[in-house]
Amino acid sequence: MKQIPLAIGAEAEHRFDNFVPGANAAALAHLVALAAPGAPVYLWGESGSGKTHLLAALARRFQDDGAKVCWYRAGSAEPLAAEDDWTLLVLDDCDRLDPAEQLAAFSAFVRAAANGAVVAAAGRVPPVDLPLREDLRTRLGWGHVFALQPLAEAEVRAALRREADRRGVFLSDEVMDHLLTRFRRDLKHLMALLERLDRFALANKRAITVPLIRQMLAEDGTA
Repeated sequence: MKQIPLAIGAEAEHRFDNFVPGANAAALAHLVALAAPGAPVYLWGESGSGKTHLLAALARRFQDDGAKVCWYRAGSAEPLAAEDDWTLLVLDDCDRLDPAEQLAAFSAFVRAAANGAVVAAAGRVPPVDLPLREDLRTRLGWGHVFALQPLAEAEVRAALRREADRRGVFLSDEVMDHLLTRFRRDLKHLMALLERLDRFALANKRAITVPLIRQMLAEDGTA
């Protein structure tokens, strides 16, 4: 049984055209052009730097082209079982793979490569520092490796405003300043927070303001 990004909730919105590259334009361009057969690619960076977004966007593009994609993330409830007709194998959260998952990932990597499939993977650390079995660690570092950099504040603001505009909500400068000074600045966290705020504002028939943010956090016990 495989996990496909298009079925993973909000990740269905992860596309290349809504990824904010910042200093990561080279990684974006490489993935946009990636095709099978091709060398493996590995993305690394801290949480919120865009790794999963790019992997999901890549999987979406392959699926839109009719290719068969396998998506596997460390800690998934279902095991990873290699098949011969994959065009793309995605391995996410590689730094968190347990011993059994590492063995399965190694076998899947070898089989995918032998069949001409592309392997795209990601983790929080570069391949050389991955706490994995040596045969898998070295294979993840064989191809193209990109270190993803967090967005600058101006880029985070622009991305939040673009998403707010897409949702049809207004974020004042006061609200934006509050979000960027009181919460983690990684875009993944802030986008999830904006989604919560949008739902809460709609339910309460109010605009998004700093008092509304405080009310939402107080009501859900995260204030």
